Amino acid sequence: MNSALKSKISASIMCGDMMHFSEVVKDLEAASIDLIHVDIMDGSFVPNLTFGPDFCAALRKATDIPLDIHLMVERPENFLELFHPRPGEYVSVHVESTKHLQRVLGMVRRYGAKAAAALNPATSLSAVENVLPDLDMVLIMAVNPGFAGQRLVPQMIGKIAECRSFLDAKGYPGVEIEADGNVSFENAEKMKAAGANIFVSGSSGIFAGGTCFRDAVAKYRRGIA
Repeated sequence: MNSALKSKISASIMCGDMMHFSEVVKDLEAASIDLIHVDIMDGSFVPNLTFGPDFCAALRKATDIPLDIHLMVERPENFLELFHPRPGEYVSVHVESTKHLQRVLGMVRRYGAKAAAALNPATSLSAVENVLPDLDMVLIMAVNPGFAGQRLVPQMIGKIAECRSFLDAKGYPGVEIEADGNVSFENAEKMKAAGANIFVSGSSGIFAGGTCFRDAVAKYRRGIA
């Protein structure tokens, strides 16, 4: 794995208290979180509905923490203009969601954002082999997308390791790997050892009931250092 890649924690905002998002954002800032992970679901690609472009715009006004936008939508190329990605943000599009993955990744980069390809658990790494020059990150789904609180698909730890080896062997050691889905403190350590460097923390981590954000982030950082 590429030990030079900085470990980052991306807080899954969908798991926060929806009645008090402004307080949640302030607490995330105080905890020095690296990214805010925003799950965008259309009810078609995944059987759930979540946030839209107005929510992302509100987050940008509320904080300087970069957004980590995860588009779980059919034909993401039709949505990018609405979200208008910013430099320093990440935008993940699912390889299963578009017929023109390379084109969509290029669109993301033209906004100045970092382009990522997301892979469902059953999707092979070979799906990104021909777009490696267009990638800044690969997002490995450790659960089937759509809902928080799911159990880890255990073979995804091996998939992360396979992805790191694959990227390094192809000459792309600088492409980051994000792990998303049941990234508990224990699983984050395993994912880090396998080669991930960005960790989406939600209901099994930062937003677990009664958890202090600062304590949770500190615990993560000890495990993924």
